[in-house]
Parts: sequence; C-alpha cells; structure tokens
Amino acid sequence: MADIQTPPDAELTGRSAPVEPTSEREKPIGELIRDLADETSTLVRQELALAKAELAQKGKQMGVGAGMFGGAGVMSLAALGAFTAFFIAVLALAMPVWGSALVVTAVYALVAAVLAMAGRTRFAQGTPPVPEETVETVKEDVAWAKTRAQSGRR
Repeated sequence: MADIQTPPDAELTGRSAPVEPTSEREKPIGELIRDLADETSTLVRQELALAKAELAQKGKQMGVGAGMFGGAGVMSLAALGAFTAFFIAVLALAMPVWGSALVVTAVYALVAAVLAMAGRTRFAQGTPPVPEETVETVKEDVAWAKTRAQSGRR
C-alpha cells in the first residue's frame, strides 16, 4: 500500500491532508479502476461529440446540395413546360392539337416510368453516411485501451 505523506505546509496550516500518489503504480487498484472508468466515459463522450460534429458538417453540405437540386428542379420544370408547348405546336402541324398533346403526354409518362424504376434501384443500393474520422479514432482508442490494460497487468 502507498505511504501517505503530509504536505510540508501542513504544520503551518494545522491540517494534515494526505498527498495523492504521484505514480500510477503507487495508486490502489480501486482508484486505478475508477480513473479508467472516468477516462473511458470521457473518451466515449468525446467520440460521440466528434461523430455529432462530423455528421452535422456532412448534413450541412448535403442541405446546401439539396437546395441546389431544388432550384435546378424548378428551372427544369419551367424548361419542360416550354418544351412541351413547343413539341405540341410542332406536332399540331401534322395532326389535331389534342392528338399532339396526347402523344407528348404518353412520351413523358414513359420517360417518368423509366426514371422511377432506375431511381428506385439506385436508392436501394445507397448506404447511410458513415463518420470516417470517428470510426478511425474509435479503432485507435480500442488499441490504446488494449495496450493500457496489458501494461496494467504487469
């Protein structure tokens, strides 16, 4: 068991407070386990904070990209409306206007069906985002904890 020493100024203050052991090897097992539990919980909190920050950063980037896709979608819809009017007008030269509108509708429905099937396939292949930095640091932390546990057995 470690020797408890009184600090040099204890005689001046009238108090005799024990001095903490200075070396890990001098600490009792219970205190070492408590320190390990404290360090582990701190490490877990830090890793969770890192993962949260990393996912927030990726989420922000994805939000900006989604906004840009939204703007592109609105402009594409306007362009599609103009193209539809053009296409119907061109076909109306050879057939009645209602017939040309029906042909354009059928072509658009076919394109929409093909895109929906392809999108469903691609969406099913996607994976959720993984915080790469956090995964790497957790691996490093596990390796550190293993070496620390092995050195504590000696």
